[in-house]
Formats: sequence, C-alpha cells, structure tokens
Amino acid sequence: MSDVAERLEEVRARIARACADAGRAAGEVQLIAVSKTFGAEHMAPALKAGQRLFGENRVQEAKGKWPALRAATPDLELHLIGPLQTNKVREALDLFDVIHTLDRPSLAQALAKEIVKREGPAPRLLVQVNTGEEPQKAGVAPQEADAFIAACREEHNLAIAGLMCIPPADEPAAPHFALLAKIARRNGLDLLSMGMSGDFETAITLGATHVRVGSAIFGGR
Repeated sequence: MSDVAERLEEVRARIARACADAGRAAGEVQLIAVSKTFGAEHMAPALKAGQRLFGENRVQEAKGKWPALRAATPDLELHLIGPLQTNKVREALDLFDVIHTLDRPSLAQALAKEIVKREGPAPRLLVQVNTGEEPQKAGVAPQEADAFIAACREEHNLAIAGLMCIPPADEPAAPHFALLAKIARRNGLDLLSMGMSGDFETAITLGATHVRVGSAIFGGR
C-alpha cells in the first residue's frame, strides 16, 4: 500500500506529459482511480495524496466500501464503470456521482423513473458504446448510438453528459477512441471516458476527458 502514492504520482505525471504532447492543458483530463476489488484500506494513501475520483465496477462492492470513506472525505467523486442491473438503479443513484454504463432502453427507463423521484442533482450519465461490437461486451453498437442518445434525451428526459468505451483487447485502441470522439462530437457531448492503464496516453491524444486507471495505481488484482 505504501507504493500506491508513488504509482499515483507517476500516473499523474504521465497524464501531464500526454496532455502536453497533445497540446492540451493537464486540467482537461481527469483521472479516475479504479478501485474495484481493493479494500477501503488501499484507498487511504490515494486519498491522502489528493485523489478524489474513484471508479467501481459493482454496486454491492461500492456499497460496502464507500459510505464511510465519503463521510470522512465529502469531496470525493464516485464513478460506476461496470454494468448496472435495473434492479440496482436505486442503490446506484444513492452511491454514484457519475454512471458510465447506460447501454440499453430498459436501463434508461429505470434511471428516468428513479431520478424524477429525487431532490437535488442527478448523477451525470454516460452512454457506453461497444465500439468493437463484441458480443460478450455491454454497450450500444456504434451505428445505433445516435438513435439511443436521442431516445434517452427525448423519450426519457435524461441529460446525457458523454460517452464511454472499452476497446477490444486484441486490437489497437486508437481507432476505437477516434470513433467514440466522432460520435460524441455529432451529438454535442463533452465527456469522453476512454483509456485505461495500458492505453490512456493514446486516449488523451484523441480527446479523453476521463481516463480509468487501476492496475497502474493499485497494482495487479
């Protein structure tokens, strides 16, 4: 755990270099420290080092880990980056500030139904696009993304903030990031959640606003 702060600082430095190389300000890219499968004790050095954005894959894991940490550090921001079941929507809205994995009409409907019941700001919502059209992976197909975004906005009155993708592991990531950025531009979306430990510099070059980095900070799972 003592290495977490050092690795975090190195990732931050890599982000800054990638931004400089791309002619972007370092503040344009936010680092989400992916803390899935790591216990609350592993968060302490990252929090002490000033990290405030964290990503979790599962609602139940986040529910067991983050309420106490949030009580102690009210300015932290929690991102759901894994699939969301419709029966977990209420809990997800209680826990997360940003949901990256809106990917189907039934989930859009469930989110809309719960959001209207609540006071205060709703979590920011990102649509997950399956840029590689992999059958085992969640996400809207690229050719269906425009229609799905429009339906979320017009039928469900959801404010869509951006897009997320996870490129195929066996393909170069750059074309997938470029495709996601193109879909975002034509739909007037500002946030691009793309890039992980092995490819976040490439994602920054192609316009990422949020990079999701886990193993490069917390080590292997």
